[in-house]
Amino acid sequence: MAHAQLAHSTVISGFVDSLQEPRTPYISPKRLSEALGVKVANLAQLTGVHRNTLRNPSSERLQSRMREMVKVISAATELTGDVDKAIYWYRNEPIADYSHRTAAELVADGQVEAVLAFIRDLENGARG
Repeated sequence: MAHAQLAHSTVISGFVDSLQEPRTPYISPKRLSEALGVKVANLAQLTGVHRNTLRNPSSERLQSRMREMVKVISAATELTGDVDKAIYWYRNEPIADYSHRTAAELVADGQVEAVLAFIRDLENGARG
């Protein structure tokens, strides 16, 4: 069990590290958009910020919204064991309990805690 948790932690840590804006303590909008498979301009919609805000990676609002996305993807990675599967789920899987909206849509609307609660329910054996 501990080995599996360590492996998941390593996967998540590698994913988070890959998002760092070079030589800064910030998440890179460009790198996050690449990881999600979206254009940088579409990242504004997913984060709920104006597209011009993406030009300033140090914007606290932008960083906060991107951290929320990473938090949900990390939690989903713990569940699936695979970052790519977690990202696919995040962007595409409709969640019946939330009017068939995706985790990405819910996070963009500020419902991070609801998505994290849903993931915890799945971890505890609730239906998906």
